[in-house]
Amino acid sequence: MEKENEYAKALSEGDSGAFEWLFLHYQPKLIAFFAGFVHDDEVARDMAQDIFFSLWTNRVKLSAVRSFSSYLYQMARNALFNYYDHSLVCEKYDAELLFRPLVTDDTEELLFAQELKGLIDLKVEQMPPQRRQIFRMSRVEGLNNDEIAAHLNISKRTVENHLTAALSDLRRMLKIVLLLFY
Repeated sequence: MEKENEYAKALSEGDSGAFEWLFLHYQPKLIAFFAGFVHDDEVARDMAQDIFFSLWTNRVKLSAVRSFSSYLYQMARNALFNYYDHSLVCEKYDAELLFRPLVTDDTEELLFAQELKGLIDLKVEQMPPQRRQIFRMSRVEGLNNDEIAAHLNISKRTVENHLTAALSDLRRMLKIVLLLFY
């Protein structure tokens, strides 16, 4: 612990050797930490890389840090929050695009849109009961995650996890459909 703080102080003064030591010591731990939450090794590596990039560019701030490991894991926690916030925004946007009515005069496109809606409905029916219920409450009834959690007496995180999984299932199905037809 003392050693890490000494390296952090040296890094704050621009010592690239100290940065290298901290990177080699903490990067595998950060990747494992992120991978446990995002379940994607490439994303976990990118997130760890971003942390170290931020450490290097803001190294002057490290002179005021008392515990480097606590500071680093606080950065990691904030990165996770940002990742989940961004993921939820992307999922909401994808869902809006997915369920936006398609307006067209072209009969072929109209038929495709109807078939696509039928496939989406079928995929929703195949979801586990709780995921299907949460998905419908969110996308059909328009309830927000807090309202769904309160109504079902479950945590907001459980609601978010089910919505993430539901949208992921639908995206996979849509990719296959689009590959087959376009």
